Amino acid sequence: LNMAAVTTVAMWKAIALIGLAVAEAFVVVSSSPRERSVSTQLASEYGASARTRTRDDYIDINRESGGPIVRYDGPTIRPLSNVRAPSLDEIWESTMPVIVQGGSLRTWSFANPQVDAVQVLFKSEGRPIDADIDLWNGPDNTPQRMRVYVEDGARRTFSAIIGTPRGPNSIAVRNIGQLEFPLDAVVRPDMQDGLAASIASVVSKAEVIQGGSVRTWSFNPVVQSVAVIIKTDGRPLNSRIELLMGPNNSKQVVEIYTEDGVERPFFAIVETPEAVGSVIRIKNTAPLEFPVYASVAPYTLGEYDFVGDSYNFNEWPML
Repeated sequence: LNMAAVTTVAMWKAIALIGLAVAEAFVVVSSSPRERSVSTQLASEYGASARTRTRDDYIDINRESGGPIVRYDGPTIRPLSNVRAPSLDEIWESTMPVIVQGGSLRTWSFANPQVDAVQVLFKSEGRPIDADIDLWNGPDNTPQRMRVYVEDGARRTFSAIIGTPRGPNSIAVRNIGQLEFPLDAVVRPDMQDGLAASIASVVSKAEVIQGGSVRTWSFNPVVQSVAVIIKTDGRPLNSRIELLMGPNNSKQVVEIYTEDGVERPFFAIVETPEAVGSVIRIKNTAPLEFPVYASVAPYTLGEYDFVGDSYNFNEWPML
C-alpha cells in the first residue's frame, strides 16, 4: 500500500511539472512585443497606442491617437466632459437645419483643408429616420459610409462626427424613407473644441471586439446620453451599433463602414432618455482578421430625486 501511495505521489508531481513547463511556454509566447503592441505607420503618425492587457480585452486609449478628429487642447470643465463644447441643444438652436425630404439627396462640400472633421446631426418631428451618409473624397471614392435608422427622431436625435482629412471633401445625405418622413439635417465643421474633443474626453479605455463578435454595455436611467468611439489599427472598420430597449427592440441602429479606422474612426453621441436602463450593442461585422476597439461611456447625466436616504450623486452607478 505504501509503495502504491509513493508511486501515485510521484506521478502527480511529474504531471504538475509538465503543466508548469507548458504554462511557461505559453507565457513566453504571449509576452512577445509583437503580441503586446498593435501599430501601423498611420497609427504612429498620430502617436497611436493599442497595448493589450493580460487576461482581459481592454486597451489603453491615447487621446492624441487616431485621426485628426481626436486631437484637442480645450479648457477643462465638468461634468463628465472636460472640454468646453456646445451641447446638442445649443447646436440645434444656433444652426439652421436643412430639410431633406423622403427620397431626396443633399450634399455639403468643404473645400477648406483646415476642416478635418464634420458634425452630422439628424432629427425629425417624431417620425422615423432612415438615411444614408456618404463621405466623398474625389471622384468615385467613398472612404466612409453609414446607414442610420432612428425610431423616433424627436426623442432620440442622431449625432456623429465624420473625419475629413486631406480635403476637399463632401458629405452626402440621402433620405431613403418615404415622402411622408422628412428629416432635419445639420452638417457643419467640427472645430478644435467641438464634439469630437468632448466625446474623447469622457472615455479612457476601449474593449477589443474581434471579427464576428458582439459586446454590450448597460446603463442606468441616470445616463441621458452615451459617447461611442470605434476605431481600428489602420484596417477597415465594419460595425453595427444598436440602442436596445428590451429584447431585440432596436430604437436606433447605425451600420458603418470606414476604409481606415485610424484616420476616420467613428465618433457618436447616442441619446438614452428612457425611464429605464438602456443597452448599447456593438457587433463587429468584419471577418476575424479585422478587430475593432470600442469605447462606450456615459456622456451626460440627468437630474433625479431620491426618496428616503440621501444619495451622493457622484456615487450613483452609471453602468
